[in-house]
Amino acid sequence: MTEDAIRGTERVIIFDTTLRDGEQSPGAALNVNEKVEIAHALEEMGVDVIEAGFPISSPGDFRAVQRISQEIRECVICGLTRANRQDIEVAAEALRGAARPRIHTGLGVSDIHIKHKLRTTRDEALQWGVEAVRYAKQFVEDVQYYAEDAGRAEPEYLYRVVEAVIDAGATVVNIPDTTGYSTPDEFGRLIRGIIEHVPNIHRATLSVHCHNDLGMATANTLAAVRAGARQVEVTVNGIGERAGNCSLEEVVMALRTRRDLFGLETRINTRRIYPVSRLVSQLTGIPVQPNKAIVGANAFAHSSGIHQDGVLKERTTYEIINPRDVGVPDSEIVLSARSGRAGLRHRLTELGYLLDESQFERVYERFLEVADKKKTVDTRDLEAIVADEVQMFFEETYHLEHVQVTCGDHSIPTATVSIRGPDGRVYCDADHGTGPVDAVYRAINRVIGEPNELIEFSIQAVTEGIDAVGRVTIRIQADEPVTENGVERRVFSGRGSDTDIVVASAKAYMFALNRLIAARREAARQN
Repeated sequence: MTEDAIRGTERVIIFDTTLRDGEQSPGAALNVNEKVEIAHALEEMGVDVIEAGFPISSPGDFRAVQRISQEIRECVICGLTRANRQDIEVAAEALRGAARPRIHTGLGVSDIHIKHKLRTTRDEALQWGVEAVRYAKQFVEDVQYYAEDAGRAEPEYLYRVVEAVIDAGATVVNIPDTTGYSTPDEFGRLIRGIIEHVPNIHRATLSVHCHNDLGMATANTLAAVRAGARQVEVTVNGIGERAGNCSLEEVVMALRTRRDLFGLETRINTRRIYPVSRLVSQLTGIPVQPNKAIVGANAFAHSSGIHQDGVLKERTTYEIINPRDVGVPDSEIVLSARSGRAGLRHRLTELGYLLDESQFERVYERFLEVADKKKTVDTRDLEAIVADEVQMFFEETYHLEHVQVTCGDHSIPTATVSIRGPDGRVYCDADHGTGPVDAVYRAINRVIGEPNELIEFSIQAVTEGIDAVGRVTIRIQADEPVTENGVERRVFSGRGSDTDIVVASAKAYMFALNRLIAARREAARQN
């Protein structure tokens, strides 16, 4: 990709910050291997820039940026810093192996930030920003400057800052609506004002970063694009701090679907949108809401008889996007136990899963178990199976061998579990509780003995029907924080799926406990 192409007026640059801003969603902490897996998926999908992390924030973030820099060659790799020399030096070191490194530095421009956060003056803050850009230019050619809280800044001061940092060497200027305060009209007007009043703006790419506090992140981003912005900062599924960020899938598909209005394109392979959405959801433990635009379970579902009749006659009567264009699989394609290894492998390949032999065998064995219970296995079942059997990026210390429950309205819920420990031995124990899931969790606790509190529990049906596979997502909070890679963590997510929802609940709890134990082991190793 040439610099001329990146700065061209016919294309919008997709800057993905799932691994940095997206990871700031409560409970969404990813380990290094999980971040690298997502980075590879983003590269395959065709994003232009990956903001891989905030290197100085923790040793784990530093290592993630370092590994992504070494392994991802088709994207610009970006590291976030504050406007000070130590942050910039650490980011430069983490980015050393990148084919195309970028340092993203900056500070606040609103009077609220300058007075209360930075405790300085406008002129001094401007000078700090200029010095940060000049220092970053000593390490990399590509320097992006963020004018934090630009949505609430005084425009004339913002113009001065943008002009000064471009003169200092900034190649990209990021205009964030940090608190999601702006409306589309206001934000579009702000971008037009920058283009009209900053004389050197043609020397830099104008970027926007919108938050969703008032539900207008996508609308604000698109208004900015119409006003002249040519880089958009987004996350998969719109995850991020507070109410989240602008959704990658919404902006990309809006530009594609309404090319008549915007006249712009992206490099995104839209058929990878759905698989990447599912990967991010599974690894972060944050479910995609059913009515989420583009990637939600109901995005292409039609329950109204009038709508169904229209779609059957002509899809475009009620669908402005072909589901296949975003990689939503054809759920009519089903497999059974008679499909065999070849049929399963072919379908997994179609869905974008490239598994080695050991991974495939685990998936195949689980596939047979599910097929025996529900006769046919469709795409969503396969996604849940792969998530359970393959997408675990930490060492499993304890493995659930067996769970059995007795319960009813006239009996005490009781559970028995068999768990294989790190020494290879199988341990059995039993307990009772207020319900079958509570009894299972108490029995597991008797074997593993890792103090924690269950703080979130959710169940979703993966498919329709009474024989549907159920997916359970949970979060547990450790009694004592785990200092892993320099960051204190107390909340760990877990997931599990099965046609038996109690078994799925047990698998989810084991996943979360193993994640917690792996973090404790890594923390002990570092110490």
